[in-house]
Formats: sequence, C-alpha cells, structure tokens
Amino acid sequence: MSHPHPRPAILARWLWIVALLVIAIVAVGGITRLTESGLSITEWKPVSGVLPPLSDAAWQAEFEKYKQIPEYQEINLGMSLAAFKGIFFWEWLHRILGRLVGFALLVPLAYYGWRRAIPAGYGWRLAGLVALVGLQGAIGWWMVASGLVDRTDVSHFRLATHLLTALFLLVALVWTARDFALMARDPAAPRARLTGTAILLFAILFFQLLLGAWVAGLNAGYVASTWPSMNGRFVPDGIDWSRGAWFAFTNDPFLIHFLHRWWSWVAAATLLWLAWTLARRGARIEPKLLLLVVAAQMTLGILTVVTGVSMEIAALHQVTGAILVAVTAASLHRLGRPAA
Repeated sequence: MSHPHPRPAILARWLWIVALLVIAIVAVGGITRLTESGLSITEWKPVSGVLPPLSDAAWQAEFEKYKQIPEYQEINLGMSLAAFKGIFFWEWLHRILGRLVGFALLVPLAYYGWRRAIPAGYGWRLAGLVALVGLQGAIGWWMVASGLVDRTDVSHFRLATHLLTALFLLVALVWTARDFALMARDPAAPRARLTGTAILLFAILFFQLLLGAWVAGLNAGYVASTWPSMNGRFVPDGIDWSRGAWFAFTNDPFLIHFLHRWWSWVAAATLLWLAWTLARRGARIEPKLLLLVVAAQMTLGILTVVTGVSMEIAALHQVTGAILVAVTAASLHRLGRPAA
C-alpha cells in the first residue's frame, strides 16, 4: 500500500454495529442472570466451546458436570435434562455473542489496518478495544468460577466487574465512532474533549450501574415489591448493620436495593441537566434521546419492582440501561466538542 487513505465514515458505521452487538450481549447477559443460567457451563473452552453438545451422550456428559456443583446439589437437585438444556442455551448464546463481538472488532481492524484506512493516532485505541474484549472474556470466566465451588451463585463483585467492563467498552466504541463521524464531516475539526463535567457525569451514572449489578447479583430486587415505599417504609426494615456500615453497603440486599432506587434520581437529574445544556447549545437529537431513555429506564425500574421482578421487564430494564450508557456517551461527546 503506497499511502494512508483514512475512511472515517466507514469506520464510524463499523463501530456502531459493534456497539449494537455489545448492547445485545448485555441483554442476553441479563436474561442469563434472571434465568439463573450462568453456571450451566462449568468449563471455559474458547475454541471447542463454540459448538453446543450435539449428541445425547454429549448432553448427558455436560449435565453430569453440572451435577457436581453446589447450585445443582442445593437448589436444582432433581432437575430434568430438558430444563438443563434450557439454562445451557442462554449461557452458550451469551458466550457465542462474546466471541462474535471479538471477531467483529478484530477482523475488520486487521483489514482496515492493512488497507491503511485508520486515521493517525487511532490504531492503538482500536487495538486496545480488541484487547478489552479478550479481557472481558477472562473476567466472565473468573466470574463463573466464583460460583463453581462453595457457593450456589457467582460473586456479585465479579458480576459487577463483568457488566461494568462491558459498559466501559460500549462507551469507548460510541465515543470513537462519534470521533470518526465528526472527522468524516470535517477532517480539520478538533477532537471532542473528555471534560471534567463528563467524567463526573460518567461517575454518577456508573455508580448507579454498579448498584444495579449488585442488585442483580444479590437478587436484591426481590426484597421489596412496593414503590415508593419498601414494604411500607421509606428506609426498609431488614438492613443488617451488625457487621458495620461498609459490609452493609457492599453486601446487604435491602440497603443496596434502597440505594439503587434513590440514587437513580440523582443520575436522572444530572442526565436531564445534560439534555438541557445540549439543547441550549443547539443540539437537537441528543436532548430528545436523553429525555426518552431516562424516562423509559426510570419507568422500567419501577415496573421491575412492582411486578416482583418480571423476567421480561427486568431484562428490558437491563438492556435500556445499556442504551442509556450509549446515549450518554454520545451526548457527552457532543458536550466535549468546541462550540461552533
């Protein structure tokens, strides 16, 4: 190849497609969690694990491995093979999508790199995104491994690490896609800056997402099915302070549910401030999307509680959370662009 020929418009579309795949895998991850499917595959086989069991004997062998772990022995004892196939499907699909995200990043990156279509300064960033997908696979296995001995569930700390890493990847994909889209319109335009305000807003939102991951990991959504009160009280009965405030904050389902419920208003207020600020600067699409997705996410959160964690609504709540992260990243990118 003789000389570099950057193609930022194509690169932007490519990264948006990968971002949609990440949102899809977050959705399937939420269903995997809600159906208690995550421990159904007890080994990590990055290559041979692509194919599900294809014979009765292979299915029986997988089921025998599952029967060795505490979740089967203490919760699912006597489970049928058909029921096992049901939970196996969701975990298998989640892992397949993870591989698909990796390929959807790595193969085009190699091609665009060979064609020298990547703008200067972005090769390392894109390679870092590929590495992050690989790390995410390892974090996923580290999470599963925490539930295979001595526990009937995965560690909620490792679950949160797995989810937040996926959402960090989503932010980086959206930010870089918007960089490329801006470059395609005006090659001389300065890059968007990650401002202090943006970092603060991301921190507020990611704290809410951390609490949400802990709620999922501790099944804390089930401790109250009334709103705005929790079982008739604003601050719920049942918080165990006996091992100190820090232990309660990081492990108590009542307290974590309470914090997730009310910190959401702080997160929503900051995102609505962002929408207002962007509207005053002349942005049209981002403020409307922020309003729409924040309203949808708050409504779904309340419905998740009052339906006693309906599978469909809780899964929608999780995927809308991922969409909210993408919209927030796009909006903060807009905020970081110099005023025209």
